[in-house]
Amino acid sequence: MPGTFSQIYIQIVFAVKGRENLITNSWKTELHKYIAGTIKGKGHKPIIVNGMPDHIHAFVGLKPTMAISDLVRDIKNNATNFVNDHRFVKGKFAWQESYGAFSYSHSHIGRVYEYILNQEKHHQKKTFKEEYIEFLKKFEIEYNEKYLFEWFD
Repeated sequence: MPGTFSQIYIQIVFAVKGRENLITNSWKTELHKYIAGTIKGKGHKPIIVNGMPDHIHAFVGLKPTMAISDLVRDIKNNATNFVNDHRFVKGKFAWQESYGAFSYSHSHIGRVYEYILNQEKHHQKKTFKEEYIEFLKKFEIEYNEKYLFEWFD
């Protein structure tokens, strides 16, 4: 779209189905690169992709040519096929249906990047559930815990 200028930064957070710790160190970097490639292939800017064995954070410079829900659907579908085609896990790999999308201003890019980069350190102090609910509260998003990810504590 000529003459369309935008600056939209979104952190997308999504979890492995059943919140299982399936993403292992042996292939997580390949998965993160694959997700970044999917984001780039859809015309958006992958700023950083990282996560833990049970969830992913993707920070994206989003172009207004695609709905966030469509991008997340494509990321999850492509990543699921990538994991299953490479047989990284026994059985079928899948993501939970839900996800979170949180917007940031340009001045927050560095801080969000560092936060996502340091997921392992961060999760030594806080569970994914605590982290996710903190995001919802920080961004003043109304929620019913019944409709959040499947939590297995």
